[in-house]
Amino acid sequence: MSWAALLGALFGIGLVIGSIILGTDHYGVFFNLHSIMMVLGGSIATAYMSYQHTYVNIAFKAIWWILKKPSSTREGLNVEILRLIKWAYIVQQKGLPALENEVKNTKMGDPLLEYCLLLVTTAHKPEELRFMMENAVESEFERRTTPVAVLKNMASSGPAFGMLGTLTGMVIMLQDFSGDMAVIGQGMSLALTATLYGVILARLIFLPAALKLQHKEEIERFRNYLIVEGLVMLAEKKGPHYMQDRLNSFLDPENHFNISKQIKNVD
Repeated sequence: MSWAALLGALFGIGLVIGSIILGTDHYGVFFNLHSIMMVLGGSIATAYMSYQHTYVNIAFKAIWWILKKPSSTREGLNVEILRLIKWAYIVQQKGLPALENEVKNTKMGDPLLEYCLLLVTTAHKPEELRFMMENAVESEFERRTTPVAVLKNMASSGPAFGMLGTLTGMVIMLQDFSGDMAVIGQGMSLALTATLYGVILARLIFLPAALKLQHKEEIERFRNYLIVEGLVMLAEKKGPHYMQDRLNSFLDPENHFNISKQIKNVD
C-alpha cells in the first residue's frame, strides 16, 4: 500500500468534512441521494458510451490503485539491470542458446519481457530487434493508458452533471414556489449539492486516479525501454561492464549500478 497516497486521500477528505463540521450543525443537508444519482450515474453512462467497456472497467479498478504501491519505481531499476547483466554473463560464457534455456526454465510473469526475450534468441539483426521491441513497448503503453482518458472524461463529466443536477433542482424548486423564502433557501441548498458532488468526484477521485495511472504507466514504459536497451546489447553480445555503463545512463547518478558491489566473482 502507498501510505503517501492514503494519507493524501484522508487529508483531502478530512478537510472537506472538517470545513462542513465547522460551518454548520445541519450536516444532513449535504447528503442528497438524487444529486448522487445524477452526478455519478451521468459520469458512468458517458464513460460507457464513449469507450469500450473493457477500458471503463479497468478505469474503475484504477480508482483503487491510487492506494497501491507501484510495482516499478525509478529507484528499483537496479534489480532489472542486475538481471540483464547476469544474462550478459550467460551469453558471454555459453552463448545465446544458453540464454534461451534460461528463459524457458524461468517464469517471468511479464508477457512483454517474455516476448522481447524470445526475439533476442532469434536471428534478427540488432536494429530490427530494437524496432520490434520499441514498437511493442509503445503499443503496450497505449493500451494501458486508455483508461486514463476514461477517468479524465469522467472527471470532466462530473461537474457538468453536477450543474445539470443543480439546474434540475432549481426548476423543480421554482415550480413549487409559493412565495415562502425559506422554501427557496432549502431548495437552493439541495440543488447546489449536485455541483458539490460533481467537483468532489472530479477533483478527489477521478482526476487523481487518472494522474496516478498515467504516472505508473510512464514509469513502466521507462523501465521497459531500459530493458529493451539491455536486450539489444545482449543480441550484440556486449560485455557486462559495457552494459553497466550504458544502462547507468538511464538512472540518477546516486542510483547507478555497480557490478563489483552487487555481483560476486565477476571478472
